[in-house]
Amino acid sequence: MFQTGCFDSEGGEALVDDKRDWFVMWTQSHCERLVHDQLVAGGFEVFLPTIRTWSQQRGARRAISLPMFPGYLFLHHAMDKRSYVDVVKTRGLVRILGESWDRLASIPDAEVDAIRRIVETDLPIFPHPYLREGQQVRITDGPLRGLEGVLVQSKPRRGLLVVSIDLLRRSVAVEVDGTQVVPVGSTWHPPALAWSGAALAAQHP
Repeated sequence: MFQTGCFDSEGGEALVDDKRDWFVMWTQSHCERLVHDQLVAGGFEVFLPTIRTWSQQRGARRAISLPMFPGYLFLHHAMDKRSYVDVVKTRGLVRILGESWDRLASIPDAEVDAIRRIVETDLPIFPHPYLREGQQVRITDGPLRGLEGVLVQSKPRRGLLVVSIDLLRRSVAVEVDGTQVVPVGSTWHPPALAWSGAALAAQHP
């Protein structure tokens, strides 16, 4: 962990932690892109995950990108009071989740990394009811190799890997090959087999 020095109001040097965390920004309705673009222009690292879907407009069907978590996007920054003030002045932003500038609610890097990896694939992605409990699995092959999540049933030899942002209580799902999944902690690569209800995660309502 690195630290940088600055001077406090008494003239002495104060240590400021420059460790960057992921924070959740809550925006006004349909303002995710507006907030994203302003902060990126200001030099901040911002992540706005999107889902591609089909839209019917004036009789024409076309693919559009919508926010994966409507009303939310993520900020990666070492937050001090000055940075906090700069961020909350952003047009279209409601607030950063947390109690105060020095007690913000951060989310684990692993959760954001999982969402990033899913977004970077060409696999279909869609919202899913929030899951927290169930069988944790790891993907053993393909573009999501090494990614962990909760497995739920979809169809024979296919399943849904559900990845969650616990702070938001939101989840997204991506379809995976059932022959490329093993329980977390296992080093055994299973042969091809039909999925059974007993082998799949229990869905948390």
